[in-house]
Amino acid sequence: MPGKDAKPDSKKSTPPVQVKSLSKSFGKQVVLKDISLEVGQGETLSVLGRSGTGKSVLLKLIIGLHKPDSGSIRVKGEDVTKLKLKELNEVRKKVGFLFQQAALYDSLSIEENVAFPLRRHSNMSEEESRKRVRELLASVGMEKDAHKLPGELSGGMQKRVGLARALALEPDILLFDEPTAGLDPITASEIDDLILRLQKEKHMTSVVVTHDIHSARAVSDRVALMRDGQLLIEGTFEDLQKSRDPFVMQFLNGS
Repeated sequence: MPGKDAKPDSKKSTPPVQVKSLSKSFGKQVVLKDISLEVGQGETLSVLGRSGTGKSVLLKLIIGLHKPDSGSIRVKGEDVTKLKLKELNEVRKKVGFLFQQAALYDSLSIEENVAFPLRRHSNMSEEESRKRVRELLASVGMEKDAHKLPGELSGGMQKRVGLARALALEPDILLFDEPTAGLDPITASEIDDLILRLQKEKHMTSVVVTHDIHSARAVSDRVALMRDGQLLIEGTFEDLQKSRDPFVMQFLNGS
């Protein structure tokens, strides 16, 4: 049910995100062990797991911020593990990334933060850029705060601005790192609604890293549950609920 409307037809197209036999260590600490997964066109996959299980590292590997020890990562058919920086940057333009803390530039206004990728990676005129920024901020309900600095905003508002910036270059894929972490339930629900709207309006492929079960239920077509750097189980929530694995049952029940 990608986009909550229709299933992606994986037979007709190559999945936008393909991870095969991926492993990553930092020194003696093994973070990911032989991870394989795919995300279909228009599908939202949520990667669940306890803190410190390598979920965020997986996203950074997909975007090429880290190099894996072994395995491959294909984004829109390109193996990002083998690309030179110039080629990698071209792939990155197709991928929006919402960082856990929004990662806004403190010294830039909200408007300037959203305009940053446009000025760096597009040939838009100043007038076109301003129009695009206004549209993006309006799409996340932040147009009235365009001239404020990030420090003047709440955590939820910063996430909204971070999402607007992630959408600036009209990416095909969105990566979310704990989009609802640290937010109150009402604000978290608003962020979930924004993600759902993107699914419906843009048929966007998304990978959501989270430990928020409620959020994952709201936005996901499928989920992948990780434990100790390994992929324990993958499927719909209904699939996970049928599992008799003690950890799966414990995680879903929050006990």
